[in-house]
Order: sequence, then structure tokens, then C-alpha cells
Amino acid sequence: MNFKITVAAAALALGANAFAQTKWDLPAAYPASNFHTENLTQFAADVDKASGGKLKITVHANASLFKANEIKRAVQGGQAQIGEVLLVNFENENPIYGVDGIPFLATSYADSKKLYEAQKPVLDKLLGTQGMKLLYTVAWPPQGIYSKKELASVADLRGIKWRAYSPATAKIAELIGAQPVTIQAAELSQALATGVVESYMSSGSTGYDSKTYESIKYWYDTQAWLPKNAIIVNKKAFDALDPATQAALTKAAADAETRGWKLSEEKNEWYKKALSEKGMKIVTPPAKLVSDMKQVGTIMQADWVKKAGPDGEAIIANFNKLKAAKK
Repeated sequence: MNFKITVAAAALALGANAFAQTKWDLPAAYPASNFHTENLTQFAADVDKASGGKLKITVHANASLFKANEIKRAVQGGQAQIGEVLLVNFENENPIYGVDGIPFLATSYADSKKLYEAQKPVLDKLLGTQGMKLLYTVAWPPQGIYSKKELASVADLRGIKWRAYSPATAKIAELIGAQPVTIQAAELSQALATGVVESYMSSGSTGYDSKTYESIKYWYDTQAWLPKNAIIVNKKAFDALDPATQAALTKAAADAETRGWKLSEEKNEWYKKALSEKGMKIVTPPAKLVSDMKQVGTIMQADWVKKAGPDGEAIIANFNKLKAAKK
């Protein structure tokens, strides 16, 4: 009898191990309705299906698990196994993270992809030294200027309370003479409603999600840059998965990257139309405003290359080669 019980218990234990389930938390900074988060949810479902239920990823939207600026550290330290970060947020830690926040360096989806191609080998290496692995990225729609008043040039932004969500947007504030106020996406609606913020640069997506149209009436479609969100994974957590599950995760990530970039481009026009329907004026920026902002971009690019050193020079050189080759 005892022998039978022992055999049965061993069989049960073996079965449990064969179908052992790994659970991961994926903190994200944006609302569940944002296209990035919707893409993440699809990614998690794809991983679940492809791994036969062996890897379950729970997406925690809208900075509910960690704040936007805490997610990278959480993944790096193993508090979360996987997470979504806005790369430009971490430029002060290493300039390489901030290349897609340089105004007017890459202003279209096509050029943004080429910049990513040039940046990726350096980014992979950098994340590897920090115990992480890059799974995929998705660009935000092109960035424009939200303003409470009409703008003819950068001079009209002097002294304005300007939302800074990254080192690059804080640097823009400094160069144009605005007052930088650090506000993350999840806190933006309240900051706008209370007058803490009067202007900022972001995509139509952020303007729509945060109901910016309730407080601000102008969006200047400058198409200044396309920052990327990156899905990063803790290397130890990834290495602990069996090879089949690793392959399922990597394949789902590749699919999410392709889908996400396509979705971003499609949603760009949708967001502009939706903002317009909510009463916001979508404005083609005046020539003087564009030339002023391009001057800001030139200063910031030179500053970035100086800080990033040989790696930065290589990224810009490779990007320029890719642009020249694919015209």
C-alpha cells in the first residue's frame, strides 16, 4: 500500500514538473487603452499560447505596479521579470538610450527604423552589461508641440510651463527658455487641469490618452522625432526558461515588434483626427517655428555625440549610411 502511494505521489510530482508554469509580471506606464499596451496584451496572449501555457505574463498597465522611471530598475534587479520602458527616459544613465530623442534626426517611420537598426547592436550590448536583454521596440507616433496659445516661433514658448518627461525634453526647455516641469504620462491629465503644465512635446497618442484637448487647444505637427518603447527582460529570468519557451517568447516578441510599428503608423492619423474631433486645432507649424526647432535639434545632436563618444559617432554614421543606401 505504502509502495503504491509512493509511486502515485512520484508520478504526480513528475506531472507537475512537466507542466510547471512560470509567471512573469510586466509593468507598463501607459493606459490599458493605449496602442502600446494593447500590443503588450496581445504579446502576452501569444506567449501563453505558443508556450502551451508554460509562461504566463501579466501586464500591469498605467504605472500600477511601478512608475515609468522605476520599471527599468525593477527589471534589472529582478523585482519584475520583464517590463516596458521609454528608452529616452534613461539618457542621463547612458547617452545611447537617448538617440531617438534628438529633434529632427529621424522624423519619419522609415528613418526611425533605420536609426533603430543603427542603434540596436550598441543597445543590445549595453543592456547585456546590465543583466538584461532587449526583446523588441515600438516607436511612438511623431512628436508635436501642444500649446495653450498660438505659436509663430520659439520666442512664443519662453517662460511657458513645459512638461519634461525625459532628459531630451528637459534640454529643449532649457534651450528655448521654457520652465521645465517633470511629469510622467500617468500624472499628465491632472497637471494640465491644474495649470502645472501649459505646453509640452509628445505624440497625438499621449494628447488623446491624457485628454489634453480639455486644457490645450493647439497641437503643432512638427514631426520632430519618434521615441521608442522597449520591452526588456531580466537575463537570469530569460535564461531560466527552457529552450522551447525561450523560442516561443522570442517569436512572439518579433511578431509584436512588426505589429506594433504598423499599429503606431496607422494610429498616428487616427489620433490626429480624434483630437480634431475633440476641438483641438491640428496646425502645420510656421516656417520660423520649424527652423528654430531644427536649430535646437542641431545643438542637441552635437551635444549628444560628444557625450556618447565613439559608440554615438558609429550610430550616427551607420544611420546616415542606411539612409543613403535605401533612398
